[in-house]
Amino acid sequence: MKKNTKKTEKNQENSENQENSENQENSDSSIEKLKQENGELINHLQRLQAEFENYQKRTASRYQRITNLANKELIKKILPILDNFALAFQNKKGEDFVKGVEMIFANFYSILEEAGLKKIDCQNKFNPYKHEVLLTEESDKENDTILQELQTGYILNEEVIRPAKVKIAKSCSKNKIEEENKERNEKIKLD
Repeated sequence: MKKNTKKTEKNQENSENQENSENQENSDSSIEKLKQENGELINHLQRLQAEFENYQKRTASRYQRITNLANKELIKKILPILDNFALAFQNKKGEDFVKGVEMIFANFYSILEEAGLKKIDCQNKFNPYKHEVLLTEESDKENDTILQELQTGYILNEEVIRPAKVKIAKSCSKNKIEEENKERNEKIKLD
């Protein structure tokens, strides 16, 4: 029986060795397969990256062409105004010169309005998104009421491109107003 058990053990060892060598061959082929798949994925990724970089370049180029075209069209519309200014400066005589410049301004402004430009309204209360405060003045008017527009602000296609520069009211205290009124009344009495 010892011989049978030895033979059985040898057979088991042989079969294990065969399985190990088969497993080794299978793992080697799996590794090769994985290396090949990895290489294919890297190549695919590199192609995608190159395509994306080319897309970015094409997009930037298109954007530049569109910008240049828009600028060209705007300049073509403004050129007659430049010509009118040249004519106005050649004829700088009194009222005609002033009328000519006013007409040029109106023409220029209408072209800008067609492009979407609008003046910012300064008749209401101060709006920090549309107005920039340069000065404040004590007044009997409500706080933040716009007293004066110092520089016109503009909106282009619903976006503020330059805020209006304004002077706003800063409310006086009641005591201060009463004191000022008394001073005015005294000056009137003295006169």
